[in-house]
Amino acid sequence: MGRVSEKYKIKMSPVANRKAIVQGDKYRFTVLTPQLIRLEYDEAGIFEDRATQVVLNRNFPVPEFRVVEKPDSLEIITSKLYLVYDKKRFSKNGLSIDVNGNVSDWKSKWHFGESFVNLKGTARTLDEADGAVALEDGILSHNGFSVLDDSKSLIIDEDGWVTPREGNRIDTYFFGYGRDYLECLKDFFRLCGETPLIPRFALGNWWSRYHKYTDTEYKELMERFEKEGIPFSVAVIDMDWHLVDIDPKYGSGWTGYTWNREFFPDPKEFMDWLHKKGLRITLNVHPADGVRAHEEMYVDMAKELGVDYEKGDKINFDITDPKFMEAYFNHLHHPNEEMGVDFWWIDWQQGTTTKIEGLDPLWMLNHYHYLDNKRDGKRPLILSRYAGPGSHRYPVGFSGDAVVTWESLDFQPYFTATASNIGYGWWSHDIGGHMYGYKDDQLFTRWVQFGVFSPIMRLHSSNNPFIVKEPWQFNPYTESIVKKFLFLRHQLVPYLYTMNHRFNKEGEPLIQPMYYKNPFDDEAYKVPNQYWFGTDMIVCPITKPVDEKLTMGSFDGWLPEGTYFDFFNGRVYKGGRRISLFRGLDTIPVLVKAGSIIPMTDNKAVRNEVTNPEALEIRIYAGENGTLHLYEDNGLSPDDSGFMDAITTMEFKWGETSEFVIKAVNDKEGVIPRNRDYRLKFIGVEDTCDISVSVSGKETTFHKEYDNSTHTLQILLTNVETNKDLKVKLHTEGCIAGNNISDQVFELLNKAQIEYELKTLIYKVITKHSDRTSLLGELSSMGLDRSLLSALFEILTAY
Repeated sequence: MGRVSEKYKIKMSPVANRKAIVQGDKYRFTVLTPQLIRLEYDEAGIFEDRATQVVLNRNFPVPEFRVVEKPDSLEIITSKLYLVYDKKRFSKNGLSIDVNGNVSDWKSKWHFGESFVNLKGTARTLDEADGAVALEDGILSHNGFSVLDDSKSLIIDEDGWVTPREGNRIDTYFFGYGRDYLECLKDFFRLCGETPLIPRFALGNWWSRYHKYTDTEYKELMERFEKEGIPFSVAVIDMDWHLVDIDPKYGSGWTGYTWNREFFPDPKEFMDWLHKKGLRITLNVHPADGVRAHEEMYVDMAKELGVDYEKGDKINFDITDPKFMEAYFNHLHHPNEEMGVDFWWIDWQQGTTTKIEGLDPLWMLNHYHYLDNKRDGKRPLILSRYAGPGSHRYPVGFSGDAVVTWESLDFQPYFTATASNIGYGWWSHDIGGHMYGYKDDQLFTRWVQFGVFSPIMRLHSSNNPFIVKEPWQFNPYTESIVKKFLFLRHQLVPYLYTMNHRFNKEGEPLIQPMYYKNPFDDEAYKVPNQYWFGTDMIVCPITKPVDEKLTMGSFDGWLPEGTYFDFFNGRVYKGGRRISLFRGLDTIPVLVKAGSIIPMTDNKAVRNEVTNPEALEIRIYAGENGTLHLYEDNGLSPDDSGFMDAITTMEFKWGETSEFVIKAVNDKEGVIPRNRDYRLKFIGVEDTCDISVSVSGKETTFHKEYDNSTHTLQILLTNVETNKDLKVKLHTEGCIAGNNISDQVFELLNKAQIEYELKTLIYKVITKHSDRTSLLGELSSMGLDRSLLSALFEILTAY
């Protein structure tokens, strides 16, 4: 019988195939892939075959490799790596690995123990950060190799409990993937465990605030959001759900598990009410102070653990004790989950020390909370801080209490994208900032815009009464923009959930730095705040104040080769260049590549609950062929339970006559609605009446609209059976509709805070020229403000 319940056992296959092993008396090499080798050394010749906190699987298919051995040397040669070893204790002089291929102009060879250029990973927390913080290393490098040192992590035994390592062994993994960053990540997930599917509800908006809510106040707030048309899928209750003002003899009220009945007289009724509103619930816990005698469950828990409850002795927090951990869940958490708590926000801030050397209590909390949350056959979730490599197995990440400044916002896009370099793809930030700082409506607007295009969209703030996040607490213009973006987040859930599945099954994070797809293009490394958002969107968050004359913010970005469309205004861009992008406060640059298909919830189907919608808006971008596999399931079952899902294949063929098809879905279990309404938006096409729509080959009626400002042709269809093919053909002549340059220039000049005569002069110059080169030359000679000239150039040279 194990030390803990069966529910804490995890899927793992830690023993490598013997044919992959090259071993001597004190060393052992395991060739896991042609680019991944495990390096072990122990003076006693004892090697570890059990799983660790970081590594779960070593049973890889054996790759082809050669061994050249002499009395005082060993060489291991794969198709990608060349290892040379002197059979002594590992040293920089005695162990080296070359990465084959033209990876780096100056260095593709690693000597044991040497540092190397690293593209970085992430950090434990942004608590009190006002701008950048130091990042830990990731597993990707310009030089084409990196090292993951697993020597200090603890062992996970077969019963699911942790055990300290013995001895002082070297246990390191060498990744030599060149600049094939995605392949490196995928094998990292094979080694350390996949990123699980997160529940669908986690992809909507989260409401959170450190505030002493009563149940009545919280309900009134949720009803106000509903009245304002602002959807939320997760209700976060910070620490004041429990007793905080306790007798000083018990210590601080920071840790607590007994509901404050003054604020929440009937917790179950309160949570039932939230569930009926389509909201999932998480409660904040600070477990460090254990359980004191004032808690309702104290006596029962003390009896189980042999603590003298009659004297009121404290039950100390000891996550290294299996008995304590079982009681911790059984007495403190399960009763609350039976009342309605869906998952827990684990707010650990008390360092990295436990009774066991090297064991981080945060890792223990993350690991066992996540597994415990899965026990009743639901898809698990936690909200907690990052605890080192392997933390991707326990989504989602709580990045901590950042300061409310532009500097904090400016760091977060880079911080979020770079976390993918250690596989950590589900960061949740305090959108809008948490504490200190200053009130700035523009800053809040830009932060929300970034939040909508980040992994998790969670508004949060401190208990300062002046730090608020309700949109109506800001000026009317900010309020309208924030409402629009929060609504958009729920519209994006079908796209996001498809990317969630892709992350789980294919090992590709939702957020990817630009260099993942263009690893040999130097420009891809020079735009740290720009990132891919799923397969098809490039996001360029604006993280600095607007230019007062232009009334626009800007982003200095880079576009890979190809054609792209602005998600909001339809402007088309030609790639393969650096570009400055200017946007008013109401939007940010989000560019969608030609041929993309973006599935969204139609505006009439948006609500708190983000179930598979009965009406879809699908955006189809001109210029290239495209395919999307829309993934849907029940959003809640564990990803290893064999639950039913539905995959809807959508295909777009671009040409003189373009064709868009939504293929019939085999959905016997009723995962998706039997009938759906569709709003099909073809972006980047001219208006045409040469359109045909058919369902299973039979012509069907439709309604058509056209927006000339964005070159968007819209087709509306109702009550289409999802088990039948839907096909749309339209005459496009194989040509992308160009930008309305004069209209876009007029709009820019109309908003600019400059002299009227200068506006008139600029507009005349632009409208009189037919040759772009001479036009750009004349504008350059006019002595215009640099920002104004750059904004004009963006429009004039976009496509």
